[in-house]
Amino acid sequence: MPWNRRNLIAIEELSRAEIEQIHATTAAFKKILQRSVKKVPALRGKTIVNLFFEPSTRTRIAFEMAAKRLSADVISFDAAASSTTKGETLRDTAQNIQALNADLIVLRHSAAGSPLYLSRLLNIPVINAGDGAHEHPTQALLDTFTMKEHLGALKGRKVVILGDILFSRVARSNIWALTKLEADVTLVGPSTLVPHWFTDLGVKVSHDLKSALADAEVVMLLRIQHERQASSHFPSLGEYTSMFGLNKTRASWLNPKAIIMHPGPINRGVEIDSDLADSNRSVILEQVSNGIAVRMAALYLCSGGQPEAVLTTA
Repeated sequence: MPWNRRNLIAIEELSRAEIEQIHATTAAFKKILQRSVKKVPALRGKTIVNLFFEPSTRTRIAFEMAAKRLSADVISFDAAASSTTKGETLRDTAQNIQALNADLIVLRHSAAGSPLYLSRLLNIPVINAGDGAHEHPTQALLDTFTMKEHLGALKGRKVVILGDILFSRVARSNIWALTKLEADVTLVGPSTLVPHWFTDLGVKVSHDLKSALADAEVVMLLRIQHERQASSHFPSLGEYTSMFGLNKTRASWLNPKAIIMHPGPINRGVEIDSDLADSNRSVILEQVSNGIAVRMAALYLCSGGQPEAVLTTA
């Protein structure tokens, strides 16, 4: 089937077939990235603007590298040195960037819904690089792609997401992606951060870490999203770690073949011990590497490219 979307705003709105199209395109670009010459001319002459209003390392750099691997020109927006400090609105900033003949905007913003808002205002594609506690679609796409590399098809596979679910856009995007791919998903953490209403999304909720980890094939750790919490949802970080941090003892409850994931940034010694983050069970750096190919796929498809064109050349 042809790719018909101009924007990538949320996993919630994608079909399973569209997720698999992005994964197939990602796999083709990953093969290209393994060559001695890693660039392709797919977006030559295009200008991509990374419009990031929140701090970012992995996502921003991965989008920059992805655009350059596609031969696009890349401009990274510095909010601290922009007219937004003088009161310019997001709308005016984005419309000025469009007037400067940008071809695509990658937006990260603290306000949920901001990428959707821009997509309705602009005549150029918008890709969501994280909007508040709403979604982070390319992270979920690279996470599920990484899982499939290790497990194959995800139908019936047992995935545990552990940590701050309530305030995590990564968790929401992964829930949508994993349920569409028919994985068996369990959310784990303190009841204040993993409320029971998440079961409405087709997942299980547990506050018993040992039983949840027992048959998990994937455990994804999430950091505590302090920047989005108006008040504390547990007594202290030390108490959170003592009950839900993944350490050697708790890792022993896992299936020996289970993989450990984390979208980053990692708070070592809080949600995960350093020796586990760096162990051979961890695929955290694989997630980072796969992030380039996933973002190449997103940029390429939203710019009008078609999956079959890449599949035949990879």
